[in-house]
Amino acid sequence: MKRARDPDPSPDTIAADLMLALGQFVRRLRSTANPHELNLSQMGALARLEQGPATTADLARMEAMKPQSMKVILAGLEEDGLVERRPHPTDGRQILFVLTASGTEERRRRSVAKREWMMAALATFEPEELRALEAAIPLISRLGNLPSGDSA
Repeated sequence: MKRARDPDPSPDTIAADLMLALGQFVRRLRSTANPHELNLSQMGALARLEQGPATTADLARMEAMKPQSMKVILAGLEEDGLVERRPHPTDGRQILFVLTASGTEERRRRSVAKREWMMAALATFEPEELRALEAAIPLISRLGNLPSGDSA
């Protein structure tokens, strides 16, 4: 049920509505490219490795999780042939993880699927709706780039 537009909505109302809408959007986008297989943590690790090789500890830090948890994620990705181990070039005690050709292809396939879904969805919008979405992009981007607060 659609809520009547408040001429002067409160930040609390906007926050609740925006979180709900973005959550639905992200779930829909994720399910388009990933109907069953990889979970969010696995996809995050693949995305990080697309930027270059990394150690388990590096990936854990980037994804804000414990190294033990990242180790389990990487083991599954390695078993699926999406990542592989390589020796660290300067520290023989460390192992780097890199995307395999299959991992790179999986990332590409998911990206194409998301973009195709988005293009088809946007084709159903009226021109003024597209302009409104376009105008909102800088604001949503700004929200995503604000520093995290202790209250979140």
